[in-house]
Amino acid sequence: MPYEWSADPHSTKTDLDLSLWPYRSLLRKDFVLFVGGTAAIVALPLITLLGTVILWVILTCFAIMLWGLWTALNISYKRGEALEKLVLKGETVSLTHTDPKGKTQTWTANRYWATAHLHRKGGPVENYITLRGGDREVQIGAFLDAGERLTLFDELQMALRR
Repeated sequence: MPYEWSADPHSTKTDLDLSLWPYRSLLRKDFVLFVGGTAAIVALPLITLLGTVILWVILTCFAIMLWGLWTALNISYKRGEALEKLVLKGETVSLTHTDPKGKTQTWTANRYWATAHLHRKGGPVENYITLRGGDREVQIGAFLDAGERLTLFDELQMALRR
């Protein structure tokens, strides 16, 4: 799952850290392998055009296609560099959300009054999770899939009850 607790949320430990990040189906090393493999597969038929003028026209189109693929995947990769960190320490709970551009938003509340809420329908995504404490309500894990949010919600409730 694309989140990790510092300790088991079912344990009796009261101080916990939770890190959440978007799922990555294509890691950086695989990203390079994918683009290289695509280039090799597309370039293979060009061997038959060696020594002809048309090869240079097709190579230009080939280079533009590779540049477009590389750029699109790189933009997609950078947009997914969000990170959320939930810290349960003593009597406080704090959530820090860092978006892909590096902008950070922080929410802090008294742990006793903090509660997790699951909105099965009506939120921006299915099984939307919010944390409520004090006068604010904030979202957590919106980039996770619906099943992962359900599991996270159960773990959050256990962790907040301690």
